[in-house]
Amino acid sequence: MPISSPSGVSVRMNSTRHSSQPAPAAPPDPDDGLHTVPPGLWLMMLEARAPWEAMALAAVSPWLSRMPSGDGHAVLVFPGLGANDMSTLALRRFLKRHRYTPYGWGQGFNLGPREGVIEGCRARIEALHRKHQGKVSVVGWSLGGIYAREMAKEMPDLVRCVVTLGTPFTGHPKATNAWRFYQLVSGQHPHDEALLAQVRQPPPVPTTSIYSKTDGVVAWQCSINPARHTHTENIEVHASHLGMGMNPMALYALVDRLRQDPQHWQRFDVQGARRWFFRVAHQPEAVTRWY
Repeated sequence: MPISSPSGVSVRMNSTRHSSQPAPAAPPDPDDGLHTVPPGLWLMMLEARAPWEAMALAAVSPWLSRMPSGDGHAVLVFPGLGANDMSTLALRRFLKRHRYTPYGWGQGFNLGPREGVIEGCRARIEALHRKHQGKVSVVGWSLGGIYAREMAKEMPDLVRCVVTLGTPFTGHPKATNAWRFYQLVSGQHPHDEALLAQVRQPPPVPTTSIYSKTDGVVAWQCSINPARHTHTENIEVHASHLGMGMNPMALYALVDRLRQDPQHWQRFDVQGARRWFFRVAHQPEAVTRWY
């Protein structure tokens, strides 16, 4: 099955385990970000704050350590474009401190779906599922979120939930400031609208998009799940794109989502003190107001 992402990703997922044909892609929503432009120069310059986010994470770690612990289930983390597992080390250490069992994707630098990459992702999830005797949560940062979402679509019986960080799964392929770099390192180009519509479809498991309106790489509108799906949600945090995997509020939301029981999954609650740090855009009235 060919898949193309708004980042320009085009992959072919030839699963021998699943013989069913993919459902026809739904027509795009009128507010799906297709006419969105990339973040401007000012937001790009604000990406320089990423190191401060890492320091902020260290500063608030004692407070974050009070969060309820996880159940130890496996979490597979996919890095962003041009990054490898070193880039997700802080994120995985954070998950380990909160009693999860995190793993890197183990395929070097993410330069797009090179030969064998998709097969490697599939094999990684299958191996973790066997090792832990349970479903695996998948987390993806930026381009890595495309892998996470597509793997969950193909292997919903093995995936517990999906959480993406600044991932452009909807909108126009050029609504990011990284599309030229993607084409340079991958040798691939954006594909037709039918394939983009397929990528916009959410996985059939609980799916969370964590995004930032001050993202200097990806237009935030490209990271919004449609409100009509009751098993999807969108959580806004104040973060840079390059620092989202180290941002305290993004990681707080991530751990909160991983702790959810998939059988009794509830959307992120922004009542109480949380309303000062988070917003959500998965309710019809919220989507209408924020687009």
